[in-house]
Amino acid sequence: MDRLAKLASQKAVVIFSKSSCCMCHAIKRLFYEQGVSPAIYELDEDARGKEMEWGLMRLGCNPTVPAVFIGGRFVGSANTIMTLHLNGSLKNLLKNAGALWL
Repeated sequence: MDRLAKLASQKAVVIFSKSSCCMCHAIKRLFYEQGVSPAIYELDEDARGKEMEWGLMRLGCNPTVPAVFIGGRFVGSANTIMTLHLNGSLKNLLKNAGALWL
């Protein structure tokens, strides 16, 4: 959990992902298209990926990926992020976290 918290606070937007996950790919693309450059941690490529995955489950992230942190705070997975994007509140979260300048 400490490792998750440390990684999640290193950048305005952090995504925990798996390289084979299609929803992870879609969420990463969404952020790139918004002009955001998130830190991305591929759990299936990290030696401590399983440990981080358990930590994400303890945070309530189910499924465990994609797990998105904005401003160091766990926001949610794909459904939550897409809902925020569609209702227009994702941009405000990104601006407040310093991930977007405009």
